Amino acid sequence: MPLIRPFAGLRPVPERADEVVAPPYDVLNSAEARERAAGRPWSFLHVSKAEIDLPEDTDPYDPAVYAKAAENLQRMIGEGILKRDAQPCYYVYRLTMGGHVQTGLVAAASVADYDSNRVRKHEFTRPAKEDDRVRQIEALNAQTGPVLLAYRSQPEIDRLIASVTTAQPEYDLKADDGVGHAFWVVTDAAIIDQLSAGFDAMEAIYIADGHHRSAAASRVAATLNRGPDAMSSYFLSVIFPHKQMKILDYNRVVRDLNGLSAADLLEKLAGTFEVKQEDSAVSPTGPGQFGMYLDGNWYRLTIDPARIPADPVARLDVSLLADNLLEPLLAISDPRTDPRIDFVGGIRGLGELEKRVDSGEMALAFSLFPTSMEALMAVADANEVMPPKSTWFEPKLADGLVSHVLD
Repeated sequence: MPLIRPFAGLRPVPERADEVVAPPYDVLNSAEARERAAGRPWSFLHVSKAEIDLPEDTDPYDPAVYAKAAENLQRMIGEGILKRDAQPCYYVYRLTMGGHVQTGLVAAASVADYDSNRVRKHEFTRPAKEDDRVRQIEALNAQTGPVLLAYRSQPEIDRLIASVTTAQPEYDLKADDGVGHAFWVVTDAAIIDQLSAGFDAMEAIYIADGHHRSAAASRVAATLNRGPDAMSSYFLSVIFPHKQMKILDYNRVVRDLNGLSAADLLEKLAGTFEVKQEDSAVSPTGPGQFGMYLDGNWYRLTIDPARIPADPVARLDVSLLADNLLEPLLAISDPRTDPRIDFVGGIRGLGELEKRVDSGEMALAFSLFPTSMEALMAVADANEVMPPKSTWFEPKLADGLVSHVLD
C-alpha cells in the first residue's frame, strides 16, 4: 500500500474558517480552553477539548467528554460550518512565525508503514494519553489532530509542494499568537500522482510530534480491521521537509542542589566541563554547550569533547547533561518521574528560567542548544528512543483546519 494517499477532508467552509481554527488540544489545559472558546461557538476546542461544555469538575477522560465531542462535531457539520470534500485531495499547509516559514503536505499516512517502522518513531508513549486518543477517534469516527511528520528534504518534492502555493490559498489566517496558517487544496490529478510517487520512493518519514496520535490510529485500525486499503488504515498527518522545521531549546530547572553548596557544585563541574561565568543569560551557540543559572549568576558550561560518545542517543545534549551532571551530581536518575526536575520550552525564553530560580521555586536552571532534525532522524533510524523533553517544535499545527474521516 502507498506510504501516503489523498483523502476527502472534513474542513471549515472558507468564510467560517477563522471561527473554527483552534490551538492543538494538548497545549491548553481545560481552564485555558474554556476561556479561549468563550463566545466562540464554532471553535474546534468544542471538539478537541469537549469537557469545556460540561461541568467544570468533569474529568477530561470521562466517557461523557468523548460523547460531547462527537455531538459537537455533528452539530458543526449539520449547521454547515464543516463540509467534507467530494473527492480525495492533498492539501498544502504553510506556517509562518515571524521570519520563519515552513510549507508541508497534508496527507493520510499509512498505518502499516507506521507498524513496520517506515514511519519512524523516537519516543515512548504513555498508556493514558494513548487511550485518550483512541477513545476520541472512536467517538468521532475521525482523526482531528494531525501528526507532525518530516521527510528528508528533496528539491523536486519541495518544489512541487511550493508550486501549489502560487495560487490563492483556501484559507489564510493569523492566530492569536501571531502565527500565520495558510492552506491550499490540491485537486490536480497529475500533481497528486507525482506527490504520491515521490513519497512512495522514500525509504522513511519521521514522526516529529504526535506519537500518541499515531499509536492510537494504529490501535483503531487494528480494532476495525477493515483491510489495508480502508481509510481507517491511514492517519492524518502534515509532512514537512526536515530543513524547514524549527526545533527550539527545551530547558531544565532543578529544585535543589542535592545537598551541595553552589561552590561545591562549581568545583565538581570543573572535572567534566569548562566553566566560564558570563555577564548575561547564556544561550548555547552549539552542541555540547550549556547555560547554567545559579545564585543569580549565569555560567557557560562546555563539555570535554572526549566525553561525547558516538551513540546517537548518548551524544544528544539532553543525554550529556543527564549523564554528566544531573544524575552523578544532583541524583536525578529518571527525569520522567523525579519531581525535583521540570522542563521549560524555549518559546518562553531564558527569562522564564531566571524567574523560576529567583522566585526560590527552583535552585538552578540549564539552557540547552536545540536538538537538530538530523539528530532526531539518526535516533529514529537506529530504532532508539530519545530522552523525555528532547524537542520543542514551533510553530504548532492548528486543530480544525482539516479532519480525516475513517469511512
